[in-house]
Amino acid sequence: MQTAQNGGHEEPVDFSSPCTTDVILEVRTGRMKKMTGLEIESGIDKTIRSGPVRVTRLGLEDDEHDLTFHGGVDKAIHGYCCSHYPDWRAEYPDAADRFRRGGFGENFVVRHMNERNVCIGDIFSVGDEVLLQVSLPRQPCFKLNHRFRIKNFAPQTYRTSRTGWYYRVLREGAVQAGDAITLVERPWPKWTIERVQEFLHRNQDDLAMNEELAAIEGMGEESRGAFRARVAKAKARAKARAGQLTGPKEQWRDFRIADRKMETPRIASYILEAVVPDSEAEPLARGGTHVRLRLPNGLQRSYSIVSGDPNKFELAVALEPASRGGSRWLHSSDAAPEAGAVIKVGRMTTDVPKASSASHLVFVAGGVGITAFLDLIEKSLSINLSLELHYAVRSAEDVPFRERISALGSVVHLYDGEKGQRMDIDEIVGTLKWNSQLYFCGPSRMMAAGREAVAKHGVDEKEVHFEAFEAEIGGDPFEAQVANRDGRVVWVGEEETLLEALKREFGGDAMDSSCEVGNCGTCKIRVRSGRVDHRGTALLKEEKDDAMLSCLSRGVGRITIEI
Repeated sequence: MQTAQNGGHEEPVDFSSPCTTDVILEVRTGRMKKMTGLEIESGIDKTIRSGPVRVTRLGLEDDEHDLTFHGGVDKAIHGYCCSHYPDWRAEYPDAADRFRRGGFGENFVVRHMNERNVCIGDIFSVGDEVLLQVSLPRQPCFKLNHRFRIKNFAPQTYRTSRTGWYYRVLREGAVQAGDAITLVERPWPKWTIERVQEFLHRNQDDLAMNEELAAIEGMGEESRGAFRARVAKAKARAKARAGQLTGPKEQWRDFRIADRKMETPRIASYILEAVVPDSEAEPLARGGTHVRLRLPNGLQRSYSIVSGDPNKFELAVALEPASRGGSRWLHSSDAAPEAGAVIKVGRMTTDVPKASSASHLVFVAGGVGITAFLDLIEKSLSINLSLELHYAVRSAEDVPFRERISALGSVVHLYDGEKGQRMDIDEIVGTLKWNSQLYFCGPSRMMAAGREAVAKHGVDEKEVHFEAFEAEIGGDPFEAQVANRDGRVVWVGEEETLLEALKREFGGDAMDSSCEVGNCGTCKIRVRSGRVDHRGTALLKEEKDDAMLSCLSRGVGRITIEI
């Protein structure tokens, strides 16, 4: 039992009892306009309408939407229970004045209908003319964080099932405040909005529930498609696990270099095509994906995917003066398309965090480091996220993917070293907009300056990501006793990583790894005792007490580990 405001006092509201009728307290619409402190626009700020308002298939007359996240047939009208606002005020007293009717950008303000008594597919009559169907739970985006000035607020709305829901319009007409909303039909009575959100957000791995939800015809494609994708992914993984019973853990596929282009005098781009395409391969993550290659000279290296899919993708490689053989081979004549070389392609993974709760994204890159973020930046702009890119190059000739970077427009701040332009990382970090997420990828000097600035200005480690593309692996030799392998002691040489030593000792499939420069955490192992020289960025501070990255970090003297 919760309470709802009614004029100057509150009256009890039972959130769990079936709701077959309610009344529209307010009808609200709004125009797109810039959000305070950001350059992006939103239609979340809606005002009360008096008198009848026309309803069409796409929603209320004079109501505008950012069509990336809202609007369209399945998101024509947003309903929200005003009885949630007192609870939000109690939970966030410092922001209490912001939690008032209309705060969530709702079109219909109601008192009794809520996520616990409204079901997917419910059909309601509104007033004398309009017929609506509940189509989707609202999927909160980062704009709610900015709206209420609370970091990471958006996930709290679905964790507590206080998001509201969307209607599609089955019959057009007019509505106004005071109109009754009456349940006409309930085809899926077991699937309340709250129960859908349980499996959409909080319990995503229940295959039986995902299959059942994927079959609900009345559910909008945004959520129904997510459930279908999970079912397909679960089946693909089950198939892969079955194959691993008789094969190696990592599945290597044959790719040919279909094209090579010199983007700059020292950076080449490559198009790799699968010799045998895999129609069941999982789609690539949304930007920030890297891939592991096994080159014909025997070396294994990881590179960022600039664009593409699991069967055809593009990457770029800079020729490094101190190359250990990876970039040198790829820049040689043996890697020309006409040479017909076959490259083994392994895992495609991403370690770049999804910053769905950030109001603003800030990317800092140098040289070939842009390849780690370019696809992510393009995808972020395509869904109207607020961002900026600070990009440092040696000269105007040293800009790869020039056309794509130029197409990003005013978000790009380019620093040409030949012209004496220098990036001030301390200034960038020190003047961050509220609720920003930082990303760094560049040469070691840039990364060091980034870490220094982040520490100086007190940026939370969860709000910054360092994507290294070069790694310092050398150091004093050490011993690693593997507790769960009969205590066997593994010797790690000066120019050898613990990961390499473990694979040498126990076989190539003994350890999982991916980026192998300390970004992703795939190679993380447990440390039972001993001192560790931690390197890389994939571990949080609290994880370093009993874990290490075997691809990069080194023991001091002797350590005891588990793999």
